[in-house]
Amino acid sequence: MSEQVVAAKMAEDELKDIPQKDLLSPLTPRAEDKGMIKNEANSATTTSSATLTPETAAGDQNISPSPMSSPKMPQASALKRTDPQQNGGESFVNRDGTVAEAPRMKKIQFADQKQEFNKRPTKISRRSLSRSISQSSTDSSASYTDSSDDETSPRDKQQKNSKGSADFCIKNIKQADFGRREVEIAEQEMPALMALRKRAQGEKPLAGAKVVGCTHITAQTAVLMETLAALGAQCRWAACNIYSTQNEVAAALAEGGFSVFAWKGESEDDFWWCIDRCVNLESWQPNMILDDGGDLTHWIYKKYPRMFKKIKGIVEESVTGVHRLYQLSKGGKLCVPAMNVNDSVTKQKFDNLYCCRESILDGLKRTTDVMFGGKQAVVCGYGEVGKGCCAALKAMGSIVYVTEIDPICALQACMDGFRLVKLSEIIRLVDVVITCTGNKNVVVRENLDRMKSGCIVCNMGHSNTEIDVASLRTPELTWERVRSQVDHIIWPDGKRIVLLAEGRLLNLSCSTVPTFVLSITATTQALALIELYNAPDGRYKQDVYLLPKKMDEYVASLHLPTFDAHLTELSDEQAKYLGLNKNGPFKPNYYRY
Repeated sequence: MSEQVVAAKMAEDELKDIPQKDLLSPLTPRAEDKGMIKNEANSATTTSSATLTPETAAGDQNISPSPMSSPKMPQASALKRTDPQQNGGESFVNRDGTVAEAPRMKKIQFADQKQEFNKRPTKISRRSLSRSISQSSTDSSASYTDSSDDETSPRDKQQKNSKGSADFCIKNIKQADFGRREVEIAEQEMPALMALRKRAQGEKPLAGAKVVGCTHITAQTAVLMETLAALGAQCRWAACNIYSTQNEVAAALAEGGFSVFAWKGESEDDFWWCIDRCVNLESWQPNMILDDGGDLTHWIYKKYPRMFKKIKGIVEESVTGVHRLYQLSKGGKLCVPAMNVNDSVTKQKFDNLYCCRESILDGLKRTTDVMFGGKQAVVCGYGEVGKGCCAALKAMGSIVYVTEIDPICALQACMDGFRLVKLSEIIRLVDVVITCTGNKNVVVRENLDRMKSGCIVCNMGHSNTEIDVASLRTPELTWERVRSQVDHIIWPDGKRIVLLAEGRLLNLSCSTVPTFVLSITATTQALALIELYNAPDGRYKQDVYLLPKKMDEYVASLHLPTFDAHLTELSDEQAKYLGLNKNGPFKPNYYRY
């Protein structure tokens, strides 16, 4: 028997043992063969000089055989094999056992290759490419908030909602449908606020109230605003942070008839312009203020002090804003009652602690993709926000240090297993620096100069004063934008630090926060507004007050059904023994939870 016949029989036997799905057409390259087309490898057929456009090369995997003279190709059911004796050449085994060698293919050339691929991309395509690369790891709503087709400032746009109203200034009113879905999702995680809306909308306890607000404009804030409207209030709103606005939510609010002036990425001038547009309206004057950080209150005091003659009260929810209110009160300049929501139990223990415990990791992960295990981190401040940040980092395996000025908080940090240090002692060692003090210049240029290369620096306090960012804007340092809200600050020797959100609030600038926790804060704010607006003359003087304990307990009770929780009730005898009302309040004002 000849060698050719033996080879053919062996090939036929091998062919029978191979599953049908593995039999490939010589005209359809396998995944591992695709690269061979570009690298002058053997292929099914060729032309004397094949010419494809870049689009055809990228999109078409099947290459049509040339009609020019070439050996007759095997049937599509033939098996393509590599013949080692032909220096890597390919051969085809037919059904009848004969072996046919495929002709070699010349290098495929692309028409106008250099000109096509070296063209400078357009402005829009560059931004689209940037979004596609970083969207999943930087901004939860990047597909909405950055989808504008131009760089035109919202202040220069003429936009109207479907009802013809133009009393708003946002990024893009066309994003309203996306924003409405965000709000509907938030409603499902805000049971107390929805319950309050259902219970009180018949009574309209805020009928006649004109609330001007300056808070983070998110889906959760939208639920609060719509609740206030359902309770009878009129609202005008601006953002308290230039990076935290969810543009699609702002669009949904504008479409719903709310006067909203905010967009993500405002300049400092835009920020104050938006606040002014909220309050500077001849036909509309606010009688209630809902503030986060004190900027709105400050602006009215500075520009429109006469408005306070009609304002019934201020509700403030941040450490920074409350501090400013106490300064006004101490100086005798506070001319209306103010409610300190920040120091209410439900805000301190839930928003500041539990919210930050989850959102700190979310913000760091989205912006830096950092692995926490084994990293050394320092948290400046061990208040409720600092406690949440430390707990989260410790749970992820980080080595955590704490700086603190208060001996009581410092002792708590030690008892919780954290090492109390001065920032200067460990600044060269740490991988992450987090500020959450509410103070200014906590991290200064001297500290920044001593940090190791790659150190991540961020702020979890309300204001951007904690990190001395201004000291980094000098000629010898280079700023390099890596992705949204992430900058590399590069020293002359090549060292670089990673600055997040330009020193502004990390979690709301770079990620999201748990909706359920914000339900607690938003319900507290709504009740504080109702209390101040309906309080009889004389109940509250021109001072700063804490939310009544009874209201704190009411807010907490509204959230318990979510957990199918059942409270134990006091008997008459037990209530008498403790000297309490069976329905609360259950703790005195001086009690520390």
